[in-house]
Amino acid sequence: MRSVDPGEGFTSWREIARRMLGEGVPPQEILWEAERGLFAPSRVREMPTMKLKVPAAFVELAQSVTCHSEPSRWALLYQILWRITRGGERHLLTIASDPDMAKARMLEKNVRREIHKMHAFVRFKLIDTNVETGRERYAAWFEPDHFIVEAGAPFFKKRFANMDWSIFTPKGCVHWNGELLTFTAGIPNNPVENPDALEAAWRTYYRSIFNPARLKVKMMKQEMPKRYWKNLPEADLIGELIETSRERVKAMHEETLRPEKPAPNNAYLGKLKEMSAVKPCGYPPDPALSLAELAAASATCRACPLWEHATGTVFGEGPRNARIMIVGEQPGDREDVAGKPFVGPAGKLLDAALAEAGLDRTTLYLTNAVKHFKWIPKGKIRLHQKPDAGEIDACRPWVLSELKQIAPDVLILLGATAARSLLGKPVQVTKNRGLMESPELAGRVILTVHPSYLLRLPDPAMKAAEYSKFVADLKLAGI
Repeated sequence: MRSVDPGEGFTSWREIARRMLGEGVPPQEILWEAERGLFAPSRVREMPTMKLKVPAAFVELAQSVTCHSEPSRWALLYQILWRITRGGERHLLTIASDPDMAKARMLEKNVRREIHKMHAFVRFKLIDTNVETGRERYAAWFEPDHFIVEAGAPFFKKRFANMDWSIFTPKGCVHWNGELLTFTAGIPNNPVENPDALEAAWRTYYRSIFNPARLKVKMMKQEMPKRYWKNLPEADLIGELIETSRERVKAMHEETLRPEKPAPNNAYLGKLKEMSAVKPCGYPPDPALSLAELAAASATCRACPLWEHATGTVFGEGPRNARIMIVGEQPGDREDVAGKPFVGPAGKLLDAALAEAGLDRTTLYLTNAVKHFKWIPKGKIRLHQKPDAGEIDACRPWVLSELKQIAPDVLILLGATAARSLLGKPVQVTKNRGLMESPELAGRVILTVHPSYLLRLPDPAMKAAEYSKFVADLKLAGI
Protein backbone atom coordinates (compact mmCIF):
# COMPACT_ATOMS: atom_id res chain seq x y z
CA MET A 1 0.00 0.00 0.00
CA ARG A 2 1.41 3.40 -1.01
CA SER A 3 0.67 6.39 1.26
CA VAL A 4 0.76 9.72 -0.60
CA ASP A 5 -0.18 13.29 0.20
CA PRO A 6 -2.13 15.19 -2.51
CA GLY A 7 -0.66 18.46 -1.27
CA GLU A 8 -2.08 21.85 -2.17
CA GLY A 9 -4.63 20.95 -4.85
CA PHE A 10 -4.98 20.03 -8.51
CA THR A 11 -1.39 20.76 -9.59
CA SER A 12 0.28 18.62 -6.93
CA TRP A 13 -2.36 15.88 -7.24
CA ARG A 14 -1.76 15.73 -11.01
CA GLU A 15 2.01 15.41 -10.47
CA ILE A 16 1.57 12.56 -8.01
CA ALA A 17 -1.04 10.85 -10.21
CA ARG A 18 1.33 10.94 -13.20
CA ARG A 19 4.10 9.38 -11.17
CA MET A 20 1.85 6.68 -9.75
CA LEU A 21 0.63 5.82 -13.24
CA GLY A 22 4.25 5.75 -14.40
CA GLU A 23 4.95 3.03 -11.85
CA GLY A 24 1.73 1.23 -12.72
CA VAL A 25 0.28 1.52 -9.22
CA PRO A 26 -3.47 0.62 -9.32
CA PRO A 27 -6.02 2.66 -7.34
CA GLN A 28 -6.60 0.01 -4.68
CA GLU A 29 -2.92 0.14 -3.66
CA ILE A 30 -2.85 3.89 -2.92
CA LEU A 31 -3.80 5.50 0.37
CA TRP A 32 -4.40 9.21 -0.17
CA GLU A 33 -3.81 11.08 3.08
CA ALA A 34 -6.61 13.22 4.51
CA GLU A 35 -6.79 16.90 3.59
CA ARG A 36 -4.39 18.91 5.80
CA GLY A 37 -5.04 22.35 4.38
CA LEU A 38 -4.98 24.15 1.06
CA PHE A 39 -1.29 25.05 1.34
CA ALA A 40 0.04 21.82 2.86
CA PRO A 41 3.29 20.57 1.23
CA SER A 42 3.42 17.49 -0.97
CA ARG A 43 6.02 14.83 -0.09
CA VAL A 44 6.08 12.43 -3.05
CA ARG A 45 8.75 13.88 -5.36
CA GLU A 46 11.19 11.11 -6.23
CA MET A 47 9.20 8.96 -8.67
CA PRO A 48 9.48 9.23 -12.49
CA THR A 49 6.85 11.42 -14.12
CA MET A 50 4.65 9.86 -16.82
CA LYS A 51 3.43 12.00 -19.70
CA LEU A 52 -0.29 11.45 -20.15
CA LYS A 53 -2.79 12.20 -22.84
CA VAL A 54 -6.19 12.56 -21.23
CA PRO A 55 -9.37 14.23 -22.48
CA ALA A 56 -9.55 17.96 -21.82
CA ALA A 57 -12.93 17.32 -20.19
CA PHE A 58 -11.23 15.22 -17.51
CA VAL A 59 -8.77 18.02 -16.70
CA GLU A 60 -11.70 20.45 -16.35
CA LEU A 61 -13.57 17.97 -14.14
CA ALA A 62 -10.51 17.34 -11.96
CA GLN A 63 -9.82 21.05 -11.48
CA SER A 64 -13.32 21.45 -10.04
CA VAL A 65 -13.43 18.26 -7.98
CA THR A 66 -10.06 18.97 -6.29
CA CYS A 67 -11.64 22.16 -4.89
CA HIS A 68 -14.19 20.05 -2.97
CA SER A 69 -13.66 19.29 0.71
CA GLU A 70 -14.63 15.61 0.33
CA PRO A 71 -11.57 13.58 1.54
CA SER A 72 -12.19 10.78 -0.96
CA ARG A 73 -11.95 13.10 -3.97
CA TRP A 74 -8.27 12.34 -4.59
CA ALA A 75 -8.85 8.58 -4.75
CA LEU A 76 -11.98 9.07 -6.86
CA LEU A 77 -10.14 11.14 -9.47
CA TYR A 78 -7.25 8.68 -9.63
CA GLN A 79 -9.73 5.82 -10.05
CA ILE A 80 -11.34 7.62 -13.01
CA LEU A 81 -7.93 8.52 -14.46
CA TRP A 82 -6.77 4.89 -14.17
CA ARG A 83 -9.88 3.60 -15.89
CA ILE A 84 -9.43 6.08 -18.76
CA THR A 85 -5.69 5.56 -19.30
CA ARG A 86 -5.08 1.96 -18.18
CA GLY A 87 -8.52 0.43 -18.36
CA GLY A 88 -9.27 1.46 -21.93
CA GLU A 89 -12.47 3.28 -20.92
CA ARG A 90 -11.88 6.34 -23.11
CA HIS A 91 -15.57 7.25 -23.13
CA LEU A 92 -16.04 6.97 -19.37
CA LEU A 93 -16.67 10.72 -19.02
CA THR A 94 -19.82 10.44 -21.15
CA ILE A 95 -21.41 7.68 -19.03
CA ALA A 96 -23.57 9.59 -16.54
CA SER A 97 -24.86 6.40 -14.89
CA ASP A 98 -21.39 5.17 -13.92
CA PRO A 99 -21.07 5.36 -10.08
CA ASP A 100 -17.61 7.01 -10.17
CA MET A 101 -18.72 9.57 -12.74
CA ALA A 102 -21.99 10.25 -10.93
CA LYS A 103 -20.12 11.04 -7.72
CA ALA A 104 -17.53 13.19 -9.52
CA ARG A 105 -20.24 15.18 -11.30
CA MET A 106 -22.01 15.72 -8.00
CA LEU A 107 -18.81 17.07 -6.41
CA GLU A 108 -18.19 19.25 -9.47
CA LYS A 109 -21.71 20.67 -9.23
CA ASN A 110 -21.30 21.39 -5.51
CA VAL A 111 -18.10 23.31 -6.18
CA ARG A 112 -19.64 25.40 -8.94
CA ARG A 113 -22.63 26.21 -6.77
CA GLU A 114 -20.31 27.24 -3.95
CA ILE A 115 -18.43 29.57 -6.32
CA HIS A 116 -21.77 31.07 -7.34
CA LYS A 117 -22.64 31.60 -3.66
CA MET A 118 -19.29 33.28 -3.06
CA HIS A 119 -19.93 35.69 -5.93
CA ALA A 120 -23.42 36.43 -4.58
CA PHE A 121 -22.78 36.73 -0.84
CA VAL A 122 -19.39 38.38 -0.35
CA ARG A 123 -19.95 41.82 1.23
CA PHE A 124 -16.95 44.17 1.30
CA LYS A 125 -16.36 46.66 4.11
CA LEU A 126 -14.29 49.81 3.77
CA ILE A 127 -11.11 49.50 5.87
CA ASP A 128 -9.14 52.62 4.98
CA THR A 129 -7.89 54.82 2.12
CA ASN A 130 -4.28 55.00 0.93
CA VAL A 131 -3.25 58.64 1.41
CA GLU A 132 -0.64 58.51 -1.36
CA THR A 133 -2.63 56.76 -4.09
CA GLY A 134 -6.17 57.62 -3.02
CA ARG A 135 -7.20 53.98 -3.50
CA GLU A 136 -9.70 52.63 -1.03
CA ARG A 137 -9.00 49.31 0.67
CA TYR A 138 -11.82 46.89 1.41
CA ALA A 139 -12.08 43.52 3.11
CA ALA A 140 -14.69 40.79 3.32
CA TRP A 141 -15.25 37.58 5.26
CA PHE A 142 -16.77 34.44 3.71
CA GLU A 143 -17.18 30.89 5.02
CA PRO A 144 -17.22 28.41 2.12
CA ASP A 145 -17.67 24.68 2.51
CA HIS A 146 -15.05 24.00 -0.16
CA PHE A 147 -11.67 25.29 -1.34
CA ILE A 148 -13.07 27.63 -4.00
CA VAL A 149 -11.29 30.90 -3.21
CA GLU A 150 -8.77 30.68 -6.06
CA ALA A 151 -11.44 29.61 -8.57
CA GLY A 152 -13.82 32.39 -7.50
CA ALA A 153 -11.25 35.20 -7.31
CA PRO A 154 -11.12 36.28 -11.01
CA PHE A 155 -14.75 37.44 -10.77
CA PHE A 156 -13.85 39.94 -8.04
CA LYS A 157 -10.69 41.03 -9.84
CA LYS A 158 -12.79 42.00 -12.85
CA ARG A 159 -15.70 43.50 -10.90
CA PHE A 160 -13.65 45.47 -8.35
CA ALA A 161 -10.49 46.30 -10.28
CA ASN A 162 -10.38 49.94 -9.12
CA MET A 163 -10.04 49.26 -5.43
CA ASP A 164 -7.71 47.22 -3.22
CA TRP A 165 -9.38 44.37 -1.42
CA SER A 166 -8.96 41.14 0.52
CA ILE A 167 -11.35 38.24 0.98
CA PHE A 168 -10.64 36.21 4.11
CA THR A 169 -11.96 32.67 4.58
CA PRO A 170 -11.04 29.64 6.70
CA LYS A 171 -10.13 27.82 3.47
CA GLY A 172 -7.74 30.34 1.93
CA CYS A 173 -7.55 34.10 1.41
CA VAL A 174 -7.13 36.25 -1.70
CA HIS A 175 -5.78 39.79 -2.03
CA TRP A 176 -5.84 42.33 -4.91
CA ASN A 177 -3.63 45.45 -5.06
CA GLY A 178 -4.70 46.75 -8.46
CA GLU A 179 -2.05 44.75 -10.29
CA LEU A 180 -1.71 41.27 -8.83
CA LEU A 181 -3.83 38.61 -7.16
CA THR A 182 -2.09 36.83 -4.29
CA PHE A 183 -3.29 33.90 -2.21
CA THR A 184 -2.49 33.06 1.40
CA ALA A 185 -3.53 30.42 3.90
CA GLY A 186 -6.95 30.54 5.49
CA ILE A 187 -7.64 32.06 8.89
CA PRO A 188 -10.08 30.73 11.52
CA ASN A 189 -11.90 33.93 12.51
CA ASN A 190 -13.47 36.97 10.89
CA PRO A 191 -11.01 39.93 11.04
CA VAL A 192 -13.52 42.49 9.62
CA GLU A 193 -16.45 42.30 12.04
CA ASN A 194 -16.81 46.04 12.70
CA PRO A 195 -19.71 47.61 10.75
CA ASP A 196 -19.18 50.43 8.25
CA ALA A 197 -21.30 52.86 6.22
CA LEU A 198 -21.71 50.33 3.42
CA GLU A 199 -23.84 48.08 5.60
CA ALA A 200 -26.58 50.70 5.80
CA ALA A 201 -26.43 51.03 2.01
CA TRP A 202 -26.79 47.27 1.61
CA ARG A 203 -29.87 47.24 3.87
CA THR A 204 -31.46 50.17 2.02
CA TYR A 205 -30.80 48.46 -1.31
CA TYR A 206 -32.20 45.11 -0.16
CA ARG A 207 -35.35 46.69 1.29
CA SER A 208 -35.92 48.49 -2.03
CA ILE A 209 -35.66 45.32 -4.14
CA PHE A 210 -37.72 43.07 -1.85
CA ASN A 211 -40.97 42.38 -3.73
CA PRO A 212 -43.68 41.00 -1.41
CA ALA A 213 -45.97 40.17 -4.35
CA ARG A 214 -43.45 37.62 -5.62
CA LEU A 215 -42.32 36.24 -2.25
CA LYS A 216 -41.64 32.50 -2.09
CA VAL A 217 -39.94 31.83 1.23
CA LYS A 218 -38.76 28.30 0.43
CA MET A 219 -37.19 29.35 -2.86
CA MET A 220 -35.64 32.42 -1.24
CA LYS A 221 -33.95 30.24 1.38
CA GLN A 222 -32.65 27.93 -1.36
CA GLU A 223 -31.13 30.89 -3.20
CA MET A 224 -29.90 32.58 0.01
CA PRO A 225 -29.20 29.73 2.49
CA LYS A 226 -29.46 30.69 6.15
CA ARG A 227 -25.84 29.69 6.85
CA TYR A 228 -24.76 32.85 4.98
CA TRP A 229 -27.08 35.21 6.82
CA LYS A 230 -24.79 35.99 9.75
CA ASN A 231 -22.32 37.68 7.37
CA LEU A 232 -24.91 39.59 5.33
CA PRO A 233 -25.77 43.11 6.55
CA GLU A 234 -29.24 42.86 5.04
CA ALA A 235 -30.08 39.57 6.80
CA ASP A 236 -31.59 41.27 9.88
CA LEU A 237 -34.32 42.70 7.61
CA ILE A 238 -35.52 39.36 6.20
CA GLY A 239 -37.76 38.34 9.10
CA GLU A 240 -39.50 41.71 9.20
CA LEU A 241 -39.98 41.82 5.41
CA ILE A 242 -41.48 38.32 5.36
CA GLU A 243 -43.84 39.09 8.26
CA THR A 244 -45.13 42.30 6.67
CA SER A 245 -45.32 40.97 3.08
CA ARG A 246 -49.03 40.10 3.21
CA GLU A 247 -49.99 43.52 4.52
CA ARG A 248 -47.89 45.24 1.85
CA VAL A 249 -49.43 43.17 -0.97
CA LYS A 250 -52.92 43.88 0.41
CA ALA A 251 -52.17 47.61 0.46
CA MET A 252 -50.97 47.44 -3.14
CA HIS A 253 -54.22 45.75 -4.23
CA GLU A 254 -56.38 48.23 -2.33
CA GLU A 255 -54.55 51.17 -3.86
CA THR A 256 -54.75 49.86 -7.42
CA LEU A 257 -58.44 48.84 -7.17
CA ARG A 258 -59.78 52.25 -6.14
CA PRO A 259 -62.64 53.52 -8.39
CA GLU A 260 -60.60 56.48 -9.65
CA LYS A 261 -58.08 54.07 -11.18
CA PRO A 262 -59.36 53.49 -14.76
CA ALA A 263 -56.88 50.73 -15.57
CA PRO A 264 -56.23 48.70 -12.42
CA ASN A 265 -54.07 46.15 -14.17
CA ASN A 266 -51.66 48.77 -15.49
CA ALA A 267 -51.55 50.56 -12.14
CA TYR A 268 -50.85 47.27 -10.40
CA LEU A 269 -48.01 46.60 -12.79
CA GLY A 270 -46.61 50.05 -12.15
CA LYS A 271 -46.61 49.43 -8.42
CA LEU A 272 -44.87 46.10 -8.86
CA LYS A 273 -42.32 47.68 -11.16
CA GLU A 274 -41.58 50.35 -8.58
CA MET A 275 -40.83 47.64 -6.03
CA SER A 276 -38.76 45.46 -8.35
CA ALA A 277 -36.10 47.81 -9.71
CA VAL A 278 -33.60 45.08 -8.99
CA LYS A 279 -30.02 44.56 -10.01
CA PRO A 280 -29.93 42.34 -13.14
CA CYS A 281 -28.97 38.74 -12.63
CA GLY A 282 -25.90 37.09 -14.10
CA TYR A 283 -26.47 36.35 -17.77
CA PRO A 284 -26.28 33.88 -19.37
CA PRO A 285 -27.19 31.72 -16.38
CA ASP A 286 -24.49 29.77 -14.57
CA PRO A 287 -24.65 26.14 -15.82
CA ALA A 288 -24.08 24.89 -12.28
CA LEU A 289 -27.35 26.34 -10.94
CA SER A 290 -30.12 24.00 -9.83
CA LEU A 291 -33.67 24.40 -11.16
CA ALA A 292 -34.69 26.33 -8.05
CA GLU A 293 -31.66 28.60 -8.38
CA LEU A 294 -32.34 29.12 -12.09
CA ALA A 295 -35.92 30.12 -11.32
CA ALA A 296 -34.77 32.59 -8.67
CA ALA A 297 -32.08 34.05 -10.93
CA SER A 298 -34.46 34.44 -13.88
CA ALA A 299 -36.68 36.69 -11.76
CA THR A 300 -34.18 39.51 -12.31
CA CYS A 301 -33.33 38.82 -15.96
CA ARG A 302 -32.97 41.99 -18.03
CA ALA A 303 -31.69 40.41 -21.26
CA CYS A 304 -34.54 41.91 -23.32
CA PRO A 305 -37.12 44.70 -22.74
CA LEU A 306 -40.10 42.40 -22.05
CA TRP A 307 -39.55 42.45 -18.28
CA GLU A 308 -40.51 46.12 -18.13
CA HIS A 309 -44.21 45.47 -18.81
CA ALA A 310 -44.67 42.05 -17.21
CA THR A 311 -45.75 41.30 -13.66
CA GLY A 312 -42.78 38.97 -13.33
CA THR A 313 -40.87 36.06 -14.79
CA VAL A 314 -42.86 32.86 -15.36
CA PHE A 315 -40.42 29.97 -15.06
CA GLY A 316 -41.02 26.30 -15.76
CA GLU A 317 -42.82 23.93 -13.42
CA GLY A 318 -42.71 20.20 -12.88
CA PRO A 319 -40.63 17.38 -11.35
CA ARG A 320 -36.85 17.43 -11.77
CA ASN A 321 -36.90 13.83 -13.06
CA ALA A 322 -39.70 14.36 -15.60
CA ARG A 323 -39.52 12.01 -18.58
CA ILE A 324 -41.34 14.51 -20.80
CA MET A 325 -40.68 18.23 -21.14
CA ILE A 326 -43.13 20.55 -22.93
CA VAL A 327 -42.08 23.96 -24.24
CA GLY A 328 -44.67 26.55 -25.29
CA GLU A 329 -44.38 30.12 -26.56
CA GLN A 330 -44.72 32.58 -23.65
CA PRO A 331 -46.94 33.16 -20.61
CA GLY A 332 -50.33 34.74 -21.24
CA ASP A 333 -52.31 37.16 -19.08
CA ARG A 334 -53.38 34.50 -16.54
CA GLU A 335 -49.90 32.99 -16.35
CA ASP A 336 -48.33 36.43 -15.88
CA VAL A 337 -50.53 37.14 -12.86
CA ALA A 338 -50.29 33.64 -11.36
CA GLY A 339 -46.56 33.20 -12.04
CA LYS A 340 -47.18 29.66 -13.35
CA PRO A 341 -47.13 28.24 -16.91
CA PHE A 342 -50.23 26.98 -18.75
CA VAL A 343 -52.97 27.99 -16.29
CA GLY A 344 -55.07 30.07 -18.73
CA PRO A 345 -57.49 28.96 -21.50
CA ALA A 346 -54.70 27.43 -23.61
CA GLY A 347 -53.45 25.58 -20.55
CA LYS A 348 -56.90 24.13 -19.85
CA LEU A 349 -57.14 22.92 -23.46
CA LEU A 350 -53.68 21.39 -23.13
CA ASP A 351 -54.75 19.61 -19.94
CA ALA A 352 -57.71 18.05 -21.74
CA ALA A 353 -55.56 16.96 -24.68
CA LEU A 354 -52.90 15.48 -22.37
CA ALA A 355 -55.56 13.47 -20.56
CA GLU A 356 -56.88 12.08 -23.87
CA ALA A 357 -53.32 11.22 -24.88
CA GLY A 358 -52.82 9.29 -21.64
CA LEU A 359 -50.28 11.75 -20.18
CA ASP A 360 -50.41 12.92 -16.56
CA ARG A 361 -49.59 16.63 -16.35
CA THR A 362 -48.22 16.28 -12.81
CA THR A 363 -45.42 14.06 -14.15
CA LEU A 364 -44.40 16.52 -16.90
CA TYR A 365 -42.15 19.57 -16.88
CA LEU A 366 -43.85 22.54 -18.59
CA THR A 367 -42.19 25.78 -19.54
CA ASN A 368 -42.10 28.47 -22.25
CA ALA A 369 -39.51 29.66 -24.74
CA VAL A 370 -40.00 33.24 -23.51
CA LYS A 371 -40.41 33.89 -19.79
CA HIS A 372 -42.19 37.29 -19.81
CA PHE A 373 -45.65 38.19 -21.13
CA LYS A 374 -45.52 40.41 -24.24
CA TRP A 375 -48.69 42.45 -24.68
CA ILE A 376 -50.30 45.71 -25.76
CA PRO A 377 -53.19 47.42 -23.92
CA LYS A 378 -56.72 47.52 -25.31
CA GLY A 379 -58.91 49.26 -22.74
CA LYS A 380 -58.61 47.16 -19.60
CA ILE A 381 -57.46 44.11 -21.54
CA ARG A 382 -53.90 43.04 -22.27
CA LEU A 383 -53.67 41.64 -25.80
CA HIS A 384 -51.03 38.96 -26.47
CA GLN A 385 -48.23 39.90 -28.87
CA LYS A 386 -45.93 37.36 -30.55
CA PRO A 387 -42.30 37.63 -29.34
CA ASP A 388 -39.76 38.54 -32.00
CA ALA A 389 -36.54 36.70 -32.87
CA GLY A 390 -34.38 38.88 -30.61
CA GLU A 391 -36.63 38.25 -27.60
CA ILE A 392 -36.68 34.50 -28.32
CA ASP A 393 -32.89 34.38 -28.59
CA ALA A 394 -32.46 36.43 -25.41
CA CYS A 395 -34.49 33.87 -23.44
CA ARG A 396 -32.92 30.82 -25.09
CA PRO A 397 -30.18 30.33 -22.43
CA TRP A 398 -32.86 29.91 -19.75
CA VAL A 399 -34.72 27.24 -21.74
CA LEU A 400 -31.48 25.41 -22.56
CA SER A 401 -30.57 25.48 -18.86
CA GLU A 402 -33.93 23.93 -18.00
CA LEU A 403 -33.44 21.31 -20.72
CA LYS A 404 -29.99 20.43 -19.33
CA GLN A 405 -31.36 20.05 -15.80
CA ILE A 406 -34.38 17.96 -16.79
CA ALA A 407 -32.62 15.91 -19.53
CA PRO A 408 -35.99 14.53 -20.74
CA ASP A 409 -36.48 11.43 -22.86
CA VAL A 410 -39.17 13.25 -24.82
CA LEU A 411 -39.29 16.96 -25.75
CA ILE A 412 -42.58 18.39 -27.06
CA LEU A 413 -42.42 21.75 -28.86
CA LEU A 414 -45.72 23.65 -29.00
CA GLY A 415 -45.70 26.06 -31.91
CA ALA A 416 -43.22 28.00 -34.01
CA THR A 417 -41.74 30.06 -31.17
CA ALA A 418 -40.77 26.97 -29.17
CA ALA A 419 -39.34 25.39 -32.32
CA ARG A 420 -37.39 28.56 -33.17
CA SER A 421 -35.95 28.65 -29.65
CA LEU A 422 -34.84 25.03 -29.27
CA LEU A 423 -33.99 24.22 -32.90
CA GLY A 424 -32.25 27.54 -33.45
CA LYS A 425 -33.97 28.34 -36.74
CA PRO A 426 -37.45 29.21 -38.10
CA VAL A 427 -39.62 26.13 -38.63
CA GLN A 428 -43.03 25.78 -40.32
CA VAL A 429 -45.07 23.73 -37.87
CA THR A 430 -47.75 22.56 -40.30
CA LYS A 431 -45.12 21.13 -42.68
CA ASN A 432 -42.84 19.59 -40.07
CA ARG A 433 -45.17 18.53 -37.25
CA GLY A 434 -44.69 15.13 -35.68
CA LEU A 435 -41.44 13.39 -34.82
CA MET A 436 -38.25 15.31 -35.58
CA GLU A 437 -34.62 14.18 -35.64
CA SER A 438 -32.84 16.28 -32.99
CA PRO A 439 -30.89 13.87 -30.75
CA GLU A 440 -28.88 16.74 -29.25
CA LEU A 441 -32.09 17.90 -27.53
CA ALA A 442 -33.76 14.63 -26.52
CA GLY A 443 -34.18 11.03 -27.60
CA ARG A 444 -37.55 11.92 -29.11
CA VAL A 445 -38.57 15.42 -30.22
CA ILE A 446 -42.18 16.13 -31.17
CA LEU A 447 -43.30 19.29 -32.94
CA THR A 448 -46.96 20.25 -32.87
CA VAL A 449 -49.22 23.30 -32.78
CA HIS A 450 -49.73 25.49 -29.75
CA PRO A 451 -53.14 25.00 -28.07
CA SER A 452 -53.87 28.72 -28.49
CA TYR A 453 -53.95 28.05 -32.25
CA LEU A 454 -56.88 25.69 -31.68
CA LEU A 455 -58.70 28.30 -29.59
CA ARG A 456 -58.49 30.81 -32.43
CA LEU A 457 -60.05 28.53 -35.08
CA PRO A 458 -63.56 29.88 -35.90
CA ASP A 459 -64.99 26.79 -37.61
CA PRO A 460 -66.17 24.11 -35.11
CA ALA A 461 -65.54 21.24 -37.55
CA MET A 462 -62.02 22.41 -38.31
CA LYS A 463 -61.38 22.95 -34.61
CA ALA A 464 -62.47 19.38 -33.81
CA ALA A 465 -60.29 17.95 -36.58
CA GLU A 466 -57.24 19.94 -35.52
CA TYR A 467 -57.78 19.01 -31.89
CA SER A 468 -57.77 15.30 -32.83
CA LYS A 469 -54.49 15.80 -34.71
CA PHE A 470 -53.08 17.62 -31.68
CA VAL A 471 -53.98 14.70 -29.38
CA ALA A 472 -52.41 12.29 -31.88
CA ASP A 473 -49.18 14.29 -31.79
CA LEU A 474 -49.12 14.19 -27.99
CA LYS A 475 -49.64 10.42 -28.05
CA LEU A 476 -46.29 10.09 -29.83
CA ALA A 477 -44.69 10.83 -26.46
CA GLY A 478 -45.98 7.56 -25.04
CA ILE A 479 -44.95 5.27 -27.87
